[in-house]
Amino acid sequence: MSDMADPLSLDRQVCFALAIASRNVIGLYRPLLEPMGLTHPQYLVMLALWERAPLSVKELSKLLRLDPGTLSPLLKRLEAVGYIRRRRDSQDQRVLAVSLTPEGHRLRGEAEKVPPAIVGRLGMNMEELQELHRSLTRVIAAADGAHH
Repeated sequence: MSDMADPLSLDRQVCFALAIASRNVIGLYRPLLEPMGLTHPQYLVMLALWERAPLSVKELSKLLRLDPGTLSPLLKRLEAVGYIRRRRDSQDQRVLAVSLTPEGHRLRGEAEKVPPAIVGRLGMNMEELQELHRSLTRVIAAADGAHH
C-alpha cells in the first residue's frame, strides 16, 4: 500500500505533526529560558502573570488550561525562586491569590528578548507565524468543541 493511500501513515497524522512541532519549538526555548531559571511551563505561568497579575490559582488554571494539581508545583517552584507570592485573598480566605514580586516584575525585561529570538531561530516570517497561530487557535477551538 502506498503512503498516499494509507490513512494510518505516520506522516499523514495531524497529531504526529503537532507533537513533533510542539516538542521542537519548545526545545528552542530551553537555552533562552535557562539563564532566567525558568522551564517552559513556568514561562507560560509568568506570561499570564505579567499580563494579568494578580490572579487566583483558579483563574491561572483556566487561562493556562492546566489542572490545579499540575499548576501547584509550578507555582511552588516560582515562589521558591522569588518570582511570585501566593497569599490567601483578604476578602475570601478560600481563594489563593498569585502575584508578582519585584524580582518577578524585573524578570519581564529579560523575557521580552525571548519572542524575537524564537522568531529568529525559526527563520519564518511574521505573516507565516501569525497564520500558523490562527490555524492552531482554530484547531484548539475545534478540539474543545469535540469534547463537549
